[in-house]
Amino acid sequence: MKFGNARSALAGGALAIAALFTTSALADGVVNIYTYRQPDLIKPVLDAFTAETGIKTEVLFLDKGLEERIQAEGQNSPADVIMTVDIARLTSAKEKGVTQPLVDDEINKLLPAEYRDPEGNWFGVTKRARVIYASKERVKDTAITYAELADPKWKGKICMRSGQHDYNLALFSAAIAHWGPEKTEEWMKGLKANLAKKPDGGDRPQAGAIAAGECDIAIGNTYYVGLMRNNEKDPKEKEWGNAINVLFPTFENGLTHVNISGAALAKYAPNRDNAVKLIRFLASHEAQQVYAEKNYEYPVEPGLEPSETVKAFGELKADTLPLVDIAKGRKAASEMVDRVGLDDGPSS
Repeated sequence: MKFGNARSALAGGALAIAALFTTSALADGVVNIYTYRQPDLIKPVLDAFTAETGIKTEVLFLDKGLEERIQAEGQNSPADVIMTVDIARLTSAKEKGVTQPLVDDEINKLLPAEYRDPEGNWFGVTKRARVIYASKERVKDTAITYAELADPKWKGKICMRSGQHDYNLALFSAAIAHWGPEKTEEWMKGLKANLAKKPDGGDRPQAGAIAAGECDIAIGNTYYVGLMRNNEKDPKEKEWGNAINVLFPTFENGLTHVNISGAALAKYAPNRDNAVKLIRFLASHEAQQVYAEKNYEYPVEPGLEPSETVKAFGELKADTLPLVDIAKGRKAASEMVDRVGLDDGPSS
């Protein structure tokens, strides 16, 4: 597997990005991937794909502007497959015209309808829940609802990453769908008032802040806890993961917000056959197990269980809110974050 980094090519524009791929990348035996996912999170499954098929993967990691890059490259784009997180990003790729429909009976049999686009423009391949990290030392609660995050009892005790991050926007969008905009905005004001500090960092540093005593609870994704607890290379992260419990917050329906990571067939895919093989593999039983065991994500394939690490968190009862409804509310959620001033931190 070969990785490229778009940040080294942005100054040269789309042509420079395309040049990151070798000439052989536009030939048999290769599939080119544009992704927002972190390299270490997709390497295990891509290595498994190459081992099974012999098809090499060349990966371009971008932290922004993926759709715009493919648009700029046009018919010369080397992108075969788009891999990303968050339902809003997947639907955005479709809306911006950088995907193409893939109707494939094999994939459709493996992935439930609620986790794929009806027209085949994107496919969800893993799930993750947006949960609460709670201090083992200081939090005795065994259940906290999303609504209770605005309870004054948590004043000065909550940490979180930016409200404008995809993971939080999806949660806020789900809240709007469940509660309506007015109730959600009042709730967000309460959440802001309860913050221990200005939102910053990623999900893992929130666990670090809990371990350091800066806050008692935080909002984060489930799989990061698995990654931290099993991190043999970084003792500090392992300590963070072991300092927290995972609580599954719920809406009034008793269910927890989930989001997905997914894949799409790029519009111009020069190696289309290999791209289809990769997406089929990502939907397969084998790949679902790799994601579960290596990344600590939830499989979307019915009947497949998560890893033992994730099972230990407790039972996930996933919200049944349609993913497309979450994507539709993203703009309203983003505007609400700005209006409330959530990223400014707690009011003085």
